[in-house]
Amino acid sequence: MTNMLERKFTMIYVSVSTLIPYAKNPRKNDHAVKKGCEFIKRFGFSVPVIARSDHTIIDGHLRLKCAKKLGMTEVPVIIRDDLVDEAEIRIFRLSINRFSELADWDIDLLREELEDLKGMECDIEMLEFELDDTEEDKKEKDESDNEYTKKIKAPIYEPKGEKPDINELVDTEKTKELLKQIEQANISDEIKTFLIKAAYRHNVFSYEKIAEYYCHAPKEVQELMENSALVIIDFKKAIENGFVKLASDLAEAYLNDEQ
Repeated sequence: MTNMLERKFTMIYVSVSTLIPYAKNPRKNDHAVKKGCEFIKRFGFSVPVIARSDHTIIDGHLRLKCAKKLGMTEVPVIIRDDLVDEAEIRIFRLSINRFSELADWDIDLLREELEDLKGMECDIEMLEFELDDTEEDKKEKDESDNEYTKKIKAPIYEPKGEKPDINELVDTEKTKELLKQIEQANISDEIKTFLIKAAYRHNVFSYEKIAEYYCHAPKEVQELMENSALVIIDFKKAIENGFVKLASDLAEAYLNDEQ
């Protein structure tokens, strides 16, 4: 059996129309076709497609899409007719895609390289590198763009006045009006039941008064208010329970005092 390290592979040119994309290819690449075409037009089709003997693609799905987009009729292909075991072929296909992800960029050296290229008056916009921000800046930006990783400083609840009356914490006028209309409507009991449940969505909570009430409430009541997300103490817990929107509302209402 030939040592794989000593194996030599032959590249041939194959008609684009005969290449068969792998039906279960897990890589999403439609968004990259335009950019891939730019690279090929500038540097040529320099990386061959890798395919099985029946022309089913192992690696090169994006390159094939680019070739078709550019109107190419033939592309360079390496045929791996030595791979006959289906499991081995699938592992090989995945490993090729993983291989390019194993390395990291040395940001300082990359910045120097790009600066040198700028000095040579080279057009590097097609590379789409953004090095103006530090890695920490990028991390914070990514987190700010993701609602579920947004870092918000938890409000500190301290009494600011007298304990409000419990009836002042929520405005139910709109809900009462809807309930009255639903009861008078000539509809089935099943629909009424559903609409009654929906009507309670129109209760308007006064979070400022709720926070004040919370400060004066006994521990058991405070815990129940926290579990209901009427106040947010643990943002992570609140997010897990689906109260992201309430967390944002509360943060906006009470962090304004610190600005």
